[in-house]
Amino acid sequence: MIFKQTVIGGSVASAMLVMAGSAAASGFALIEQNASGLGNAYAGAAASAEDASTIFFNPAGMSKLTGKQVTVAAHAITPSAKFTNTASTAAAGGFTVGPAGKDAGSTALVPSAYFSWEIDPKLSAGLGLGAPFGLKTEYDPGWTGRFHAITSQIKTMNLNPSIAYKVNDGLSVGAGLNWQRIDATLTKAINYTAVAVAAGIPVPGTVPLATEGSNSLVASDSAWGFNFGALFNVNPETTLGLTYRSAMSYTLSGTATYFGRPAALTAAAAGSAPLAAQVGDSAITANLKLPATFSLALKYQPNAQWDVLVDATRTQWSSIQSLDIYRSSGISTGRSLENVPFNWRDTWRVGVGANYRYNEQWLARLGAAYDQTPTSDTYRIARLPDSDRTWLSLGGQYKPNKSGAVDFGYAHLFMKDAALNMNTAVLGATLVAGRGALVGSYKNSVDIFSVQYAHSF
Repeated sequence: MIFKQTVIGGSVASAMLVMAGSAAASGFALIEQNASGLGNAYAGAAASAEDASTIFFNPAGMSKLTGKQVTVAAHAITPSAKFTNTASTAAAGGFTVGPAGKDAGSTALVPSAYFSWEIDPKLSAGLGLGAPFGLKTEYDPGWTGRFHAITSQIKTMNLNPSIAYKVNDGLSVGAGLNWQRIDATLTKAINYTAVAVAAGIPVPGTVPLATEGSNSLVASDSAWGFNFGALFNVNPETTLGLTYRSAMSYTLSGTATYFGRPAALTAAAAGSAPLAAQVGDSAITANLKLPATFSLALKYQPNAQWDVLVDATRTQWSSIQSLDIYRSSGISTGRSLENVPFNWRDTWRVGVGANYRYNEQWLARLGAAYDQTPTSDTYRIARLPDSDRTWLSLGGQYKPNKSGAVDFGYAHLFMKDAALNMNTAVLGATLVAGRGALVGSYKNSVDIFSVQYAHSF
């Protein structure tokens, strides 16, 4: 009874916290759904089926689990994103090029929880709770790129009921539904002087030179999707896993709020739809399609001590081509508030890993992976200065008894230096005049620490 109460309390806590996130996989995906896979850099995740977290990676893997199992995990993800200015220009209206600013990364806690139940020898069911996507970058309010971005935060929560069926000794299949919620917050500085000049409001009289404030865009939505997978027991030593997770299509709605707006602009925006579209408070809407993924994984056990794991995952990031936010209330309804090109492309992630069993209690893990970025040097943005990354991971497992297992892991992600070219060629002359060109490079990296407990009963 004490254990059940602890599990229930932990699950509720996870449900409340799981929306915290900070991207570790390419784009703003979060592959960190367990600690048992982190030590292998998540190589072979769709074929491993070690614990109930297989619900996320391949629901067919539940057919390899007996009885009931609860798995809870926590991940501390610490990204680093340090900008170096090379050729940025000041925004129009009396501004100067500011400092490069602090590291835009910060540590985030990402929990997850899974429950699997063997209903009979052929049929299993389960429930997963995790955060498949997440992002947070935060700059100093006075940094040189403040008119492009200050805070960018995306949080998701995914509920994933699943079933698995053992067709025969060689094949198991599984499928699940996904209900996913997304919350997004974007802030940046606003160049009120440039807006006043374009609107014909006296400068530097009514609106002095170098007058700035900020805005906050907050929006959310929920969507349904699905995932399915298959496990093939090719022979006693070899397991092949195939899995697919569907895209998630959102129509986010929320609000745009402006701060520090001069009274002259407030008054003028009340009677001008074009001006209200730039600096007016209103409801907003945006469409977003998060990508589908397909994975092929292999687990090979040459003997009782070793596991060899390999996999490849395709992520359809080309579903995100631009950031388009529109006004949906007031006199500026239907007008564009934000339009930034992404031009993202589909990516591959490939990994290889190994496990070594010292005895019935201890197991060691190693892994490496290469993860492509969906963006390019031309269209990379300050809100997400992503780049190709190479994972190096290690971890282990300790079984204090037959019913419990503790997993732990660490990974360091080496990321390529990332060029940023938010200039006239990408944004156009009007946006660059109001925001300034942001040209430089990023030095990025990520550290991940994970711990997990699985209990079978």
